[in-house]
Amino acid sequence: MFGTSGIRGKVGEDVTADLALSVGRALAVEADCVVVGRDPRESGAFLADALTAGLRECGTDVVDLGRAATPTVGRAVAWQDADAGVAVTASHNPAPDNGIKLWSPSGQAFDESRRETMKERILADDHDLREWDALGTQRRWDGAFDRHVEALAASVTVDDPPSVAVDVGNGMGGVTVAALSRLGCDVETLNAQEDGSFPGRPSEPTAENCASLRALVERTDADLGIAHDGDADRMKAVTSDGEFVSGDVLLALFGREAAGEGDRVAAPLNTSLAVDDALAEVGASLTRTRVGDVFVAEAATAPDVAFGGEESGAWIWPEETLCPDGPLAACKLVELTSETGSLAALVDDIDTYPIRRDSIETGEKVAAMDRVREAVLGEYEEIQTVDGVRVDLGDGWFLVRASGTQPLVRITAEARDPDRADAVFEEASALVADSVAGDDRETAVSSEPDGSETTETH
Repeated sequence: MFGTSGIRGKVGEDVTADLALSVGRALAVEADCVVVGRDPRESGAFLADALTAGLRECGTDVVDLGRAATPTVGRAVAWQDADAGVAVTASHNPAPDNGIKLWSPSGQAFDESRRETMKERILADDHDLREWDALGTQRRWDGAFDRHVEALAASVTVDDPPSVAVDVGNGMGGVTVAALSRLGCDVETLNAQEDGSFPGRPSEPTAENCASLRALVERTDADLGIAHDGDADRMKAVTSDGEFVSGDVLLALFGREAAGEGDRVAAPLNTSLAVDDALAEVGASLTRTRVGDVFVAEAATAPDVAFGGEESGAWIWPEETLCPDGPLAACKLVELTSETGSLAALVDDIDTYPIRRDSIETGEKVAAMDRVREAVLGEYEEIQTVDGVRVDLGDGWFLVRASGTQPLVRITAEARDPDRADAVFEEASALVADSVAGDDRETAVSSEPDGSETTETH
């Protein structure tokens, strides 16, 4: 029910008003006041209504933000002295999807323990419906957008405002446009109309999906381009010559700027060695987490972690908020560009290394990963198993993980030398192929006397 990004799936199948009602009832057990906002998907209206009904009928007050960026929702929990926040969003997923993500007053998403507690309450139908005179109230707060813009403008100093093209992606990234304009930037927008069908481009801001932004920046006098996903928790960038900046390079730039001697930066296991090398220049180090911004945020609660992020475009400055804040990242990048004069020059200053990626399909990914883990533990020394299996080879590394949503085992390998990267990737691929080969066996299904089915593998 709850993944690392909350509840997410197809509307009418995985995500329904009935489910939203149950989430509201379950959350009311621990929250007297909850902030609720949603992205521009049409389905978000009835899902937010259902969730709000579940909260109110159990006595919880609701602060309704209407349409709002997810980081606005995350910040508004503390601003409104609420106990929790709910963003009704599928983030970067396609238009047929929607979802529900829960936030704490710190801006941190509900961790694994709290998500599991919510799941147990929903499955047990554990809630307390109130009588007519003890229902929760609902009030609209239209000031969240402006409050977010004010916070962003106060968090950076831009002495020489650059020209910026912002691809809002038909989502909730308008807060970025407003903040950059307040900072004095000349801002041109793309796909600025809020539309949850995402007619301008797919919601996820990848290099391919941002082709129009890349062309716009290259052909105009814009100094850089910014792109968001549907709920604006992610941010990606484009240099003045139209080059799409990889997430690892952005992570290196942000981390190097935020961290100093003895500080740490939190990022997932699949983070490039480029980030390690950039941090070493300022005496900082990288702490690797499980894949997912929720785990990065958990690590960022440590006092010596100055920054956290992942190459997908989620960026966390813990002194500001533990919620990935795409508009904040946009402002931080504009500040950095204004100080140095060129995003392209900043990008060129980061050494990058070849990364190899592939996936192997298998219907038994859990069993395959068990065999991978067993093989790795018997052969290598520097191993992390917090999320899949990551092997550090000194001059390179590889990571083997089961996909969370597809019947795939994913392989990632990197080394500073291209030939070595190829060798490490081939080594990891052979290991996974051997482990998956054990699953290519005939499977038969037989009926039991009680009418149930069991699966036997031969």
